[in-house]
Amino acid sequence: MKPVKVLQIAFTYIGTVVGAGFATGQEILQFFTRYGYWGTISIGIAMILFVWLGAKMMLLAAGIGARSYEDLNKHLFGPRFGVWVSYFMMVVLFGVSAVMLAGGGAIFEEHFGIPYQTGLIITMAACYVLLLRGMNAIVTVNSVVVPFMLLFTVILIADTLMTNEGERWVFTADHISPLSAWASPFLYAAFNLSLAQAVLVPLGSRINDRRTIIAGACAGGIGIGFMLLVGHIALSTQMPGISQLAIPMGGIAKQLGPGIQWIYLFLIFAEIFTTLISDVYGLTLQLEERVGLSRQALTGCILIFCFLLSQIGFEMLLSTLYPMFGAVSLGWMYLIIRRRQDRPTL
Repeated sequence: MKPVKVLQIAFTYIGTVVGAGFATGQEILQFFTRYGYWGTISIGIAMILFVWLGAKMMLLAAGIGARSYEDLNKHLFGPRFGVWVSYFMMVVLFGVSAVMLAGGGAIFEEHFGIPYQTGLIITMAACYVLLLRGMNAIVTVNSVVVPFMLLFTVILIADTLMTNEGERWVFTADHISPLSAWASPFLYAAFNLSLAQAVLVPLGSRINDRRTIIAGACAGGIGIGFMLLVGHIALSTQMPGISQLAIPMGGIAKQLGPGIQWIYLFLIFAEIFTTLISDVYGLTLQLEERVGLSRQALTGCILIFCFLLSQIGFEMLLSTLYPMFGAVSLGWMYLIIRRRQDRPTL
């Protein structure tokens, strides 16, 4: 086992799952916090799924020498259906990109006093300009944003625990069906794991060491669970009023003073923006192989489509598309669970 590579797997895993919906608080709110104490239990279930299935996915990829998530899908579904699953993943990426663009517009409208449509156009223009510079710019932005996001997460939970109100909603049940609460961690894990395969599959093939992969998945899955719990506790202290905001974590950041609030809002937008450019870049690369258009033209077309879809609104898109994609992704997760490898690993 190689400790450096274990950390690389863990950080990559966390960075892939902890995206913009997580940073704004909407994912945590929709999948966990609105269920009261059931949400706390669900986070534990989700963490176990991330550890177990994250490791299994990377081990499967290493076992078949998969170069991309399409290779893994062909292995799981067969050559014909595997291609269709890859097409479905493109649809998911379109939907997630629209959610990210809408999130950028919501930040401008809710916290910067700029109209939603103007915020969308500004975000689109910045995305298009940056994507002209390629992957190096994307990597640079991510390497700056993620460490600061982790730092502010620690600051928020420290402030929350000092208020002694963390137990007020975490351990209080609401009136939502327990069945929905129990389904939530499976939907959340299925959706995020199906998206994460774009990164975890080639990573598992490259590492190709069983103990290292398992240790990295354990560290990454536990890290994801910890961050979910931190966000859940912070949001729980402000329920139910915080659920009315499109950017719930932005509302919590107000308590830390105007200076910290503006920095945190900028980080939320940066997290949304980095997720958007990554998804649009991935879509552009996939479509470039199938459509006879230049990369610049494809990028513009994708952004225009996302702009039209983002008219639905950030919160509505996230609360509608994410559970729907999660439900479809359950079939993919089921095949991951039942797929046996050449030798037992998990």
